[in-house]
Amino acid sequence: MKISYNWLRQFAPVTLGGEEAAEILTDLGLEIEGLEEWESLRGGLKGVVIGKVLTCVDHPNSDHLHITTVDLGDGQPVQIVCGAPNVASGQTVPVATIGTVLYDDKGDSFTIKESKIRGEKSFGMICAEDELGLGASHDGIMVLPDDIPAGTPAAEVFGIENDTVFEIGLTPNRADAMSHLGVVRDLLARLKYHGQDYKITMPENTITESDEDTVKITVESPERAPRYAGVVVKGVKVAPSPSWLANRLRAIGLNPINNVVDITNYVLHSLGQPLHAFDMRQAGSEIIVKTCPDGTQFVTLDGVERKLSSQDLMICSADGPMCIAGVFGGIESGIKDDTTDVFIESAYFDPVSVRRTAKRHGLHTDASFRFERGIDPNITVEALKLAARLMCEVAGGHVASRIADVCSDEGVKKPFDVVFRLSHAEKLLGKKIPAADIKRILAALEIEIVGENGDELLLKVPPYRVDVQREADVVEDILRVYGYNNVEVSPYLHTSIVSDDKRSPERLFNVAADILAANGYNEMMSNSLTKGSYAELTGDIDRSASVKLLNPLSSDLDTLRQSLLFSGLEAVARNISFRNSDLRLFELGKTYNKFSDKYVEEFHVSMLITGKKNTESWRGAQQDCSFYDLRADFDRVMGALGVKNLSCKPCDSDIFAEAVEIFSRKTPVARIGKVARRILKAFDIDQDVFYCDVLWENVLKISRGVKTVCSDLPKFPSVRRDLALVVDKDVTYQQLYDTAFSAERSILRCVNLFDVYQGAGIPAGKKSYALSFTLCDDEKTLDDKRIDGAMKKLVSAFEKQLGASVRA
Repeated sequence: MKISYNWLRQFAPVTLGGEEAAEILTDLGLEIEGLEEWESLRGGLKGVVIGKVLTCVDHPNSDHLHITTVDLGDGQPVQIVCGAPNVASGQTVPVATIGTVLYDDKGDSFTIKESKIRGEKSFGMICAEDELGLGASHDGIMVLPDDIPAGTPAAEVFGIENDTVFEIGLTPNRADAMSHLGVVRDLLARLKYHGQDYKITMPENTITESDEDTVKITVESPERAPRYAGVVVKGVKVAPSPSWLANRLRAIGLNPINNVVDITNYVLHSLGQPLHAFDMRQAGSEIIVKTCPDGTQFVTLDGVERKLSSQDLMICSADGPMCIAGVFGGIESGIKDDTTDVFIESAYFDPVSVRRTAKRHGLHTDASFRFERGIDPNITVEALKLAARLMCEVAGGHVASRIADVCSDEGVKKPFDVVFRLSHAEKLLGKKIPAADIKRILAALEIEIVGENGDELLLKVPPYRVDVQREADVVEDILRVYGYNNVEVSPYLHTSIVSDDKRSPERLFNVAADILAANGYNEMMSNSLTKGSYAELTGDIDRSASVKLLNPLSSDLDTLRQSLLFSGLEAVARNISFRNSDLRLFELGKTYNKFSDKYVEEFHVSMLITGKKNTESWRGAQQDCSFYDLRADFDRVMGALGVKNLSCKPCDSDIFAEAVEIFSRKTPVARIGKVARRILKAFDIDQDVFYCDVLWENVLKISRGVKTVCSDLPKFPSVRRDLALVVDKDVTYQQLYDTAFSAERSILRCVNLFDVYQGAGIPAGKKSYALSFTLCDDEKTLDDKRIDGAMKKLVSAFEKQLGASVRA
């Protein structure tokens, strides 16, 4: 948001420099993100002064140039060669002196230098209108009135304005500071606290109402338009705005349109009250605030035809809609060059209604920005009067009606009652601010103390401060004015050493995160709000258990997520769109469900991999990520957390094309698989994505009971033995793995699958697994007898339990 310092000083004659004011505003919480020295004319005509042409003779070496002597007011006339046909002695002219940088009407710059033209020296330039950037004419030099003294800066003559413009990074809660009036209130609060007694001078807004015309206002939706006021101004002449008004708007980045529209923008940025001006030829004698049927066609000021929703609040005439309330006007009822009679609207619209409508149509205007955050309804009529008075002064009209003000109970805001405890303020701040200082600050903030009871103060907070309704809010406001920098940091370090054998959830996640990061993963943090429509992509999510928002910001953020998959796929799709298609991502987050009126929040960890697992290299070709890569990373994390005895079985969830469910003994801990193609298609992803959903709550239960034990490396050599087993094709490696460890627990250390074969030599319906077995005894070196005995036990178990046979 841009704020003009000159505009601020219309409310109070503050003498601070621009940078000093910027520092105070930042300290008050209105962070200055940029500071710009603005000029109403580029270059500000610096170096251009008014001169008097003393002599003018023809150039001896040219048939069209003249040699002039010009008095610049310093007692030392200079020679200037001029080619303008209208130059003559006795004229008062603008002169660009040596070193002046000028900008023409196209914005191109050139520097005035001492030069020799056809053998005669020239020490400046007598300027035409276009050379100064004041217009497009180049017919001759500008000839000014004779009463302007020589040496007068041209910037003074042409009313060039210099300003300091602040770019403020406004936080969403500070709706009161979305105007020059709101910002100057904050600035003066700090200055008043430090003894500078400034008072705000509100702009004159006295008008004379009339019975010449009447407009009937009907509000059919008072809950969405608690206050709606208007007045008729007749006899206006639409024309370019005067320089003072145009300059105010240009300084804050707005292009002047015409005097009528510019006045509404001026009042908006001055007082924070959005206004709209209607051409009375379309408005007629009745204004109706209502909704229109679904599908109603409406053309907005930008020339776009839009289909209205029955939820859109509209400002209508007897003939049809004219304006989307609080958002954007219509092209038919807008101000035109031949408009003479105007209806000015000033209203307070429900923030929720405006936000939904603006989001629905993708329209974000200065008006909707303010209505969405909540404006002060008590200023509605005062702003309307100011606009009417300015319209009469600037556009030559006259007030032709009485002010119509349709107001419900919600259209007038009363001060907020807050009980404030001095002791509680000290507790929150960590510092005691003297009671006298607190009272001075409250007075500077226009917060009235209406009662005292020992430590307690009963406060009346102005209704425009919608962000100050609790005791903590008052404490924050006091600290803003007192100064964050005045709260000293203690020179002492207070700490304690705590020994805790418990494995906290935070520590366990850090362990997992460190491992994943070390293996090339990036952590993501996605929004807990998501599209409710995602649940329709799978039967794996119980849509009846979804938690819907009553007042969503948009249809894309209307439901609390029931799975981390979809926010993860959004991240994948976004990265792929930026040509970053090789990804390893993880996230710790909550899912939300509602079962039998009970809200259930559960932590999950999601892991996603996609694309290539290695970069291009002369050592070998790139390889695609696979299920086994994701499973290996998952196993590393579980191993570090002490989650052992993992087993798996096929998972039939429709979010996967193929997947397994992982158990630790009988407790489910994760699902891992390749995401189904139809789900990827919904995100425009055309490469395989592998996803692991870790049931973090279950992992924590298992891991918290695990003690970290350090053990020696094996002292005795291990032995490897291989077996090729023929089994039914439905037998899985997991079954062989579990059977092996159940048969031989004492010396079996590892089982590894290194080959699967089906084909010649293998009976139909069978397949061959080639397994390696690592055996080791912690107490002694294994002999052949012990090794052979262990292998016989394994073969026997495979034969009895799985019907396996050893392949020759």
